[in-house]
Parts: sequence; structure tokens; C-alpha cells
Amino acid sequence: MLHETFTIELPYEELGIKQQGSATITTYIKDVFPNDQDPFKRPLIVICPGGGYNHHSPREGEAIAIKMLDMGYNAVVLRYSLAPVTYPAQLFEAAYTMKYVRDNAAEWDVDPDKIIIAGFSAGGHVAGLLGTGWNSKRLDYLLENVLHCSHEYVKPDGMLLGYPVITSGIDAHRASFERSLGEKYDEFIDEVSIEKRVDKDTPPAFIWHTCEDKTVPLENSLLMVEALRKQEIPFDYHVYAKGTHGLGLGTRETATKNMGHYEPQVSSWTECFKQWMGVMYE
Repeated sequence: MLHETFTIELPYEELGIKQQGSATITTYIKDVFPNDQDPFKRPLIVICPGGGYNHHSPREGEAIAIKMLDMGYNAVVLRYSLAPVTYPAQLFEAAYTMKYVRDNAAEWDVDPDKIIIAGFSAGGHVAGLLGTGWNSKRLDYLLENVLHCSHEYVKPDGMLLGYPVITSGIDAHRASFERSLGEKYDEFIDEVSIEKRVDKDTPPAFIWHTCEDKTVPLENSLLMVEALRKQEIPFDYHVYAKGTHGLGLGTRETATKNMGHYEPQVSSWTECFKQWMGVMYE
């Protein structure tokens, strides 16, 4: 397995971002054995952990990546910049990661047309920023002068959003926006409301949430689904009756102390996601 972590190097000051970023990419790329196997290409999942732009949840990074490996996919974990580093740093880092993955797709035996960006909670917001903003003017300078690639090259082929931070409106997880925008809050608060950014070029999405989520209310994913429906973008949406915020896999693997965040009834989301991948991309 190719398993390494490196820091994303971007000219943050040149890009208008005051604080130096400290984003990293960790790879989980399966070995290929050409002497023993017929060649084939795997999908790849780019995973953005949650944590309210304050930290990266350890339960929504490696644990998700290992599950994706078990399901037959490769994975990378993007640990994007946190507060006080502000938007659009995270959008730029997500675009950088997509380019890095596509640049290495042939070497890693990855299907370049099956690269999904995944995010949980605030990581879902990061994933949504790129999924709905890959074609935006906000990326023009980065793509032309730094990454030297087209908008289409950094477009995710799909999105996996788990209990995602979506709206900056009445049902917002307000702390995520306060941290990710900082002093730019008033300038960018409408721009980063994901449901307002959905257009006909937004990629398909797999979304799941729970009714009992009090941290990021269900209205967030409902707004996203409605926006996708209006644009006739395919989506698969699963709402579970029970479960608090931040469940990860819902299994013991992502449970916290005293079996917190253990909700096995939601663990079916991974199998539902695999079925969705089969329908959409095979």
C-alpha cells in the first residue's frame, strides 16, 4: 500500500489568504500485482473529515478510508486548513487534492472518471464547496496560474455527504461559518451557502443524515436535496430515525468512550453508498 502524508504547498499569500495553510493529504492506495492479476482500475474517494473547522475528527478520516479500501476503492484523506485560516483556502486545497489524484490516477490504477469527494459535517461543507464551485470564477486564478489545469480537471465525479454543513441560513451550524470565514464573514456568508451554489453542472450526490441531529439540523441536507432536485441532478438520500451528530460509520470502529456515537442502524449507509456507486458509475 502507498500510505504517506505530505503537506499541501500553495502560495497562500499570493492567493489572498493571510494565514499560512497547514493542509495535508494522506494516501491509502492499494498495491497492484500485475504479474498475478488482470489489470483493473479502482474508484477513489477523497475524504474530508468534520470538526467544525476547529479540528479534524479522527473518526471521520482513517476509519472511513479503511472502510473504503474494504469496499474496493482507493482513498485519500484531505485534512484541510482550520481556523484561523479562512475561506477560500479550503476550496483551493480541495481543488489541489483533486488535481493531485488525477495526476496520479494512471500510476495508482485509479479510474479518473470515478473520483468522489466525500465529507462529513464541516468536511461535507468543504466537499460541497468544490462539488458546487469547481466551475466558479473563484478558482480562475488558482487553476490558471498555480495548478495549470482546467476547471473540468478538478471537478469531482460525485459527492458523498454525511450529515453535512450546507446552509448559512437559519438552520446553519453557525460556528462552522464563523470559524471558516473569520473577518470575511459578512463578505462571504452568502457565497458559501452550498444549496445556493447548486447548478446544472453539479455532480451527482449520495447524502445521509439522521432525524435526531441537533448540531447540524436535518434541514441542511433537505435543502441540498431540494436544490439538486430542482436542477435535475441525480441523488440518493437516506435519513435514519435515530442517531446524534458525528456518527462516522456508526460502528464500534468509530464509537467514542462509553460507546458514544455507536448507532449500528446507520452503518448500512456504506452498503447503500456502494450500491449507488454501482448504479451511477458502472
